[in-house]
This record gives sequence, C-alpha cells and structure tokens, in this order.
Amino acid sequence: MKEVIVIGAGLAGSEAAYQLAKRGIKVKLYEKKKIERHPAFKTDLFAELICSNSLRSNDIYNAVGLLKEEMRHLDSLILEAADKTRVEAGSSLACDRIGFSEYITKKILEHPNIEVIDEIVEDIDLDTPTIIASGPLCEGALSKAIAKLCDKDYLYFYDAISPIIEKDSIDFSSAYYKSRYDKGEADYINCPLTKEEFDDFYMTLIKAPCIDVKEMDKEIYFEGCMPFEVMAKRGRDTLLFGPMKPVGLEHDGKRPYAVVQLRQDNAIKSLYNIVGFQTHLTYGAQKEVLSKIPALKNAKIVRYGVMHRNTYINAPRTINKHYQFIKYPNTFIVGQIAGVEGYVESAASGLYGALAMYQYLNDKDITDLKADTMIGAMANYISDPAIDKLVPMNANFGIFKTDAPYTKKDKREVFVRVALENIERYKDVIDG
Repeated sequence: MKEVIVIGAGLAGSEAAYQLAKRGIKVKLYEKKKIERHPAFKTDLFAELICSNSLRSNDIYNAVGLLKEEMRHLDSLILEAADKTRVEAGSSLACDRIGFSEYITKKILEHPNIEVIDEIVEDIDLDTPTIIASGPLCEGALSKAIAKLCDKDYLYFYDAISPIIEKDSIDFSSAYYKSRYDKGEADYINCPLTKEEFDDFYMTLIKAPCIDVKEMDKEIYFEGCMPFEVMAKRGRDTLLFGPMKPVGLEHDGKRPYAVVQLRQDNAIKSLYNIVGFQTHLTYGAQKEVLSKIPALKNAKIVRYGVMHRNTYINAPRTINKHYQFIKYPNTFIVGQIAGVEGYVESAASGLYGALAMYQYLNDKDITDLKADTMIGAMANYISDPAIDKLVPMNANFGIFKTDAPYTKKDKREVFVRVALENIERYKDVIDG
C-alpha cells in the first residue's frame, strides 16, 4: 500500500488526506495542535476556521462560487462539511464554526486509511512522498525546513480576525434583520448609525490604541482582511464605502447613514460575528469602540479580534502548477503557505495537490488543470514564472482563460459551462 505524509490538518491538509485515503493511499497525517497550539486557534479540531465563518458567495456565476461547484464535482470533504453545517447568510455559504470542524475531524479520525499522529514535525524527509499543508502560521523548525526548500524565498502579510458577540447582548430596539438588496432571506442583523453617531464612532476609532504585533516592521496587509481601524485612517468615508456602507440596507423606507452587519456564527444562533470588522485594537479599545454603535452598546464579546502574521512561499520561484516542488518532486506544498488566499482557495489547492500526488505515486503523467477551470486558474497563477514576487489573492475571473467564444453578456455562463465540462473530464482521467 502506497503511503504519503501530510503535514497539517487544516483545510488544505484535511482535504488532501481525505482525497488520497479514499483512493487507497495510506496517509500519515501529522498535527501538532494537541502538543503546541498557536494563539490564533481556539480548539484542537481539524480544519478550524480562524477568521470568518463564511466561505463567501455560493453563486455559481461568482468566481468563488464556481470554485466551490468544481470542488463539489470532485467530492470535496471541505464543501461536504460546509453544506452539512450551513447557517443562514443570504447568498453566501456560511457554516457553524464548531460543527464544521467537528464534522471534518470525525471523518478524518474514522477513515481506515488515515493515521493521525499528534507530533511536531521539525524536518522534511525528501525521500518520502510528502504534502506540506502546515498553514500560514507555520513557525519554528518546520518553518526553517520549508525555507531551506525555497532557498529562503519567503514572503508574508498580516491578517486579522473580527470580534464575535453574544446575540442576547444586542439591543434590538436599534437593530433589524435584512440582507443587502433583500437577496435571499433576511439573514443579517443590521446595526444602523446616524451621522452624529457615526462621527462619534469614527473619532473614537481613529484615536483607539492598537496591540503591538511582534516583529511587525511594516504594514503589509491582505486587502480583503484589512483591519477596520486601518481603513478608517485612510479617510472618514472609507468605512462608509466599505464594511459600513448602507446601500441596499434601507429600513422603514429610509437609508441609514452607516450600518454595521452581524452574521450568524453558530447553528443555534447564539453567536454573531461583526462583518468586516477584523482588527488589532487592544481588547479595551474594541469594547469602547463597539459601544459607540447603538445596537452594540452593551455587546458581550466572546472572542476579541486579533492580528497574526501569515507566511507563504514565493511560489513562482519554487513550485510548478501542480503544487509540486520543482527541485524536490517527492514533495508538494498546498494551502495558504503555498500562496493562495482564502478558505475555499486553500482547500481547493489541497484537493488538486492531492490528486496530482496520487498520479505521481502511480507513475502517471500529472494531468494539467488549465486556466479554464478556477482550480486550474489559481494553480497556474501562483506558479507563473513571469511573476517576480507573488501577491496572494482570492479566486477571480481575471485569471480565468478560455478559448471558447463568448460575449460580454454571456461571459460568465460560458466560463461556468467550460469549467464544469473540464472538471468532469479531469475526474474521468483521475478515477477512470
């Protein structure tokens, strides 16, 4: 029985282990959480969602929605778990944070071909087929071992987490349910502010103290997770065109001056996270700033926002489009440490990397997924040798390429049709 080591049981590592195990490959899955846990993690469960509990749009004509559908066609464990533990979030796919991780952990622990080893990996055996899925919080000896494989060509950015509050502490005399533009059900709790209330909130925010981030020598943020206090300091109206924009959230025939949205975080609807309010304010400052929002004046924060450094390799100089090290063919690297960005994107890289490893183990030519699928488009983008220094980004149609004719009007319909046809052909090659 062929054997593969998978390092890390996050989204990418869990997906990779599952895809190999279901195809008869023996997997040794190493996870260090029970021995040593990064402060950003709160449980020992696999595939823990650190930041938001949303996997973003579920619309198939949206790039990340198409990516999800491609993964469903390939029997993704991560998408199966998300669909099984889904909570209300309008047109987005959000899930019960704990239920999601519990579902995946159970599937992994019960699989006869997966052996979970609770150990800290400090080195990489280049003679043994290995998938590195250590995540962007990788540190210590393993981080140094990966850096050695990359000739120390590491990059990084800073990421932040939004606070989570108890629903019972929300003042519903100042809040209402609604989804933006009434898309789907009214799944979000909206906390409106008048101009005077926003001005008070804004002045408190820009004066609020932040936590010093260790070794943070310059402000390098991923734009999609920029701290809201950093956005505010770009100008008073920045938040009004960002996470606090009131457009599409009219109530009783009137549009508020600003709105803060809350999204359900668990299945029993007792916890809600503050959409777009990722932060590295001090805990006291977070409580003070949030109290300036009328509906949250007495909000009980059960998890404060924090910031952490995300490390990733300079993929175009290091790996090929199958997530395989150019110099070390036995070794693959997937997930955010490989240079993709986002929950779904990370899991998709784990899926594709595992299927490439499966073909490699069976002495087959690794099948290319080209840029006419979202999975392939991401892999082609991060490994493009024309890129000097990689900047992580979410799935988008800007990197999707197809020879199929299309007009501006039918562009997305064509992209979806072409992508899913190609995914089905790819599936037939892998398992046919």
